[in-house]
Amino acid sequence: MFIDRKDAALKLAKALEKYLDKNAVVLGIPRGGAETAFYVALHLHAELSLLVSRKLGHPGNPEYAFGAIAEDGSIYLSPFAKQELSEEAIHAVEEDQKKEIERRIKILRKGKPLPELKDRTVILVDDGIATGATIFAAIEMCKKQNAGKIVVAAPVSGFDMEEKLAKKVDEVIILEKPDDFFAISQAYETFYNLTDDDALGFMERWEKEKNVLKKTD
Repeated sequence: MFIDRKDAALKLAKALEKYLDKNAVVLGIPRGGAETAFYVALHLHAELSLLVSRKLGHPGNPEYAFGAIAEDGSIYLSPFAKQELSEEAIHAVEEDQKKEIERRIKILRKGKPLPELKDRTVILVDDGIATGATIFAAIEMCKKQNAGKIVVAAPVSGFDMEEKLAKKVDEVIILEKPDDFFAISQAYETFYNLTDDDALGFMERWEKEKNVLKKTD
């Protein structure tokens, strides 16, 4: 059990210390992953940014993700997506999420592109992994960008998620894997959804902290 996202992030950062001062890129999955990634990047002296990846919600039940789409158009679909939905229905949801992705990039990154990922260690960070859809789409994007090494790190996930992720990336760091996992929030004493302003605030704090680190190098 973690006190809050900061507590979880600091513990996660400790587990990632072999990447300290290794010129890694920490990419948070907003919004929740923005806070977690902030503290991880700060601890590792790594570059920080936010990779926008959005779940694709079932038209009949938006909370049920049948896949996800990353900001470059990389798509992950669950094994049953095409059995349950027509291509037209899937495409319609994708188009809606592309608009939301554009909005979030404009607000959370102020329209700036992601850092160069080619041949670098990329650490994908979220505050927890449920279905894994958004992370799987983000992984595909990092592969297309020719990342040198891809690491997935999160405080909590389901028991079998680590094995699924390990087939797709170079390393997986999950701190807690409860047998009866049903929601990310169950691993936190205090947990609430972050707003755009909250996520942006962590990015703005990072810019200030980055300048401080440069002065002390």
